[in-house]
Amino acid sequence: MKENKEIKIKQTQLRKGILAYAVLLSIKNTESYALNILETLKKSNIIVVEGTLYPLLSRFKRELLLDYEWRESKSGPPRKYYSLTKKGENTLEALHITWKDLLEAINSLTKLSWKK
Repeated sequence: MKENKEIKIKQTQLRKGILAYAVLLSIKNTESYALNILETLKKSNIIVVEGTLYPLLSRFKRELLLDYEWRESKSGPPRKYYSLTKKGENTLEALHITWKDLLEAINSLTKLSWKK
């Protein structure tokens, strides 16, 4: 049972490591409010809860990666629509390059490791 818990912790750490990249990607082409971001991530099989997303969005705002604008909603209170700043676009591009390099390296290592 302890082994399962340790594996789950490692899986969670791995997911947390790519969450920033995934959130920035979800905002890349269109301004989005938090619920849209969650839905976009969910469609990509990245399950995130609101309690994880909101602090991340706040941090990105403080780091000047995101900006937001309040907009009226037809179905409730006003919403914050997030968009990437120039710094956010540059950060996303750097993360994208890093992701591609890591993906290539891990795929290569996986092929070597699983050979029989």
